[in-house]
Amino acid sequence: MPSAPTPILPDFGDQTRLDASLAPLVNGLPPSAILKIAMEVRALVTAGRKVVNLSVGDFDPAYFPIPDSLLHGIQRALAAGATNYPPPPGLLSLRQGVSHYVERACGVRYPVESVLIASGGRPILYGAYQTVVAPGDTVVYAVPSWQNEAYLWLSGAKPVMVEAKSEHGFQPTLEQLTPYLRSARLICLCSPGNPTGTAMEPETFRAILEAVVEENRQRERGGMERPLFVLHDQIYGSLGVRDDKHCYAAAVVPESAPYVMAMDGASKAFAGTGIRVAWLLAAPAIARKMGELLGHVGTWAPHAEQVGVAELLENADAVQSYRREMDRKVRERLEAVYNAFAAMRADGLPVDSIYPDGAIYVSLQFRLRGRRIGGRVIEDNETIRTLLLEKAGVALVPFQAFGLPGETGWFRGSIGAVSMEQITALFPRVRAFLTEVE
Repeated sequence: MPSAPTPILPDFGDQTRLDASLAPLVNGLPPSAILKIAMEVRALVTAGRKVVNLSVGDFDPAYFPIPDSLLHGIQRALAAGATNYPPPPGLLSLRQGVSHYVERACGVRYPVESVLIASGGRPILYGAYQTVVAPGDTVVYAVPSWQNEAYLWLSGAKPVMVEAKSEHGFQPTLEQLTPYLRSARLICLCSPGNPTGTAMEPETFRAILEAVVEENRQRERGGMERPLFVLHDQIYGSLGVRDDKHCYAAAVVPESAPYVMAMDGASKAFAGTGIRVAWLLAAPAIARKMGELLGHVGTWAPHAEQVGVAELLENADAVQSYRREMDRKVRERLEAVYNAFAAMRADGLPVDSIYPDGAIYVSLQFRLRGRRIGGRVIEDNETIRTLLLEKAGVALVPFQAFGLPGETGWFRGSIGAVSMEQITALFPRVRAFLTEVE
C-alpha cells in the first residue's frame, strides 16, 4: 500500500491583520460574555474539575429528556425519508399544530398564515429586528435581558436601554417605557425573563400593550404610517409559570395583534434545545415577509424534527402529561436554590434572591463588593464569579453579561443541567465560602 502524501499545512498569514480587514458588521459585533463563561466551564470539566454548572441555559437530557412521543416521532420521520428540505414557512401540519396548541393554551386562534417556523428562537428574534427595524430606528429594551445588544448592532438600530429594577423582578414598567413610546419603532419584552426567571405582572403587560395600541392610533390619526411594534420573547412561557402570570398578548389586549411579534418554540417547552424548532406568532403580513427574509438565510427547522413536533402538539394528553412531570422537576430545583439563599440571608450572610416565577433561572445576589477574603479585596462581579468557581465549585453568570451596568452582585443561576443531588451538595460549600468573607 503506497504511503500517504505529506499533507499540506496551510499558511494563513498574519491573523491579526486579517481580522482587522473584515467587515465592520462582524468586527463591531459585541462578543458574548455568556459563551466565554460557558467555554471556561467546559474546559474545567474536560480537565476533570467537578463543577456544578448553573451557568448554562440548557437542559441535561439525563434529567430532562424530551418527550418519548417526540423522540419516536422524529425517528419515524427519519425512517420514512423526511431528510429533504421542508417548506420555507414550515410544514403545514406543524403550523396547524402550533395554532391548535396556542388555542388550547390561551383561547386565541391564530391562522396558519400567522405562524412561521424557524430553526430555533434566535432566527425569529433576528428576523423580527430585520423585518420591522430600519437603520437609525429606535429600539427600546430593558436590561438585564438576552442578546438584544447583538441584534441592535446587526440591524443598525438606535438603542434605548431601560434599567429594570429588582423590586419589579427586573421587568420594565410602563412608566419606564412611556417617555420613548412616541419615538420608538420596537419595544422588546421577555417574560418569563432570561436571565431573571421572573414574569411580568399581567396588569403591567396589559398596560404596556394598551399604551402601544393607543400610540399607534395616534400615529394613524397623525398620518404616520410606520407603527410601533412589540417583540415578545415568550420562549419560557410554557414552563409552569407561577400564579398563571404568563399571558399571550392577543389574549390580553386583542387590539394589539397587528403590532405584536411573539416568539415561542419547542426548545424550552419540551427540553429540546437541540431540536431547533421555534415559531413566530404575528400578523400574516409580518410572518410572510420575515419568512422571505429567513428563507435567504436558510434557517429552516429540520424536516424530521418538524414532523415530530407537529405530532406532539396535536397530542394534548401527551403534552399535558409531559408538562406535569417537567414542571415538577423544574419547580423542585428552582425552589431548592431559592430556599437555600433565603436560609443564608436569614442567617445574616450577604446574599439575596428573587422568588422565581418560571423559566429555569433564579436571580441571585452576592453583596460582597469591597469585602475581603484571605487578604484579597473583592472588587467586582468578575472576582465574585471566579471565587465562587474556585472555592465553591459553582458556575454562575453575572447580570453584566445581560447588559445590566454596574457591580450589582446579581447573577443568573440556571437549573436545567443539574441534579437535585448536586444542588443539595452545593450550598454547604457556598455557605462555607461566604463565612470566609470579612
